[in-house]
Amino acid sequence: MVWRAVVDGLELSVRLTPKSSADRIEGVGEDAGGRRFLKARVRAVPEKGAANKALERLVAEWLGVPASSVSLTGGATSRLKTVRVAGEFARLADTVAERLERSR
Repeated sequence: MVWRAVVDGLELSVRLTPKSSADRIEGVGEDAGGRRFLKARVRAVPEKGAANKALERLVAEWLGVPASSVSLTGGATSRLKTVRVAGEFARLADTVAERLERSR
């Protein structure tokens, strides 16, 4: 599962590719160990947190939530990141599932 419930919302597992030609969520990927994650690309470079901030903005836009409700909680210097989205879990989970279905 690319997301899990947390106390005040949900957390997403994301594999981020910086320095891309466009900002976009590309669907779901899986690593060799079977861990599933959202595949995301941003134009920003991975310097001084620019790519992480771009990821937060991208996730907020993708889910239709305020940017202030999205924060990076893990993997600041790694390609695999954890992003927390504050809000009602059921609604957020439904939105994630809907967006992923549309991206197929």
